Amino acid sequence: MEKLISCCGLNCAACEARIATLNDDQALREATAEKWRTEYNAPGITADMINCTGCRAAGVKIGHWHECKIQLCATEKGYTTCGECADLETCEIVAFVHKVAPEALENLKGLN
Repeated sequence: MEKLISCCGLNCAACEARIATLNDDQALREATAEKWRTEYNAPGITADMINCTGCRAAGVKIGHWHECKIQLCATEKGYTTCGECADLETCEIVAFVHKVAPEALENLKGLN
């Protein structure tokens, strides 16, 4: 499977938001919004918000990307991903992602 690793280590290539965006798939946008409303306890997520080409790819970004503390920290430090940071495994900023998606941490470790 293709990999497009985000700052936090998630594989954007497998993300439903990216797939829906690239394929202009409204049904997948709606299904993803419903799933994320439940998974992330975020009742305000709508299908219209599901547009993203990936954190590190050119194009549209998911709404919160510009204020994402993870990507802001990595960018401020001059890193492409959190995998370049010596504090990767103890960082409180990215810890939530790695708790709910342990594969993200493994993806970052695999980049080095």
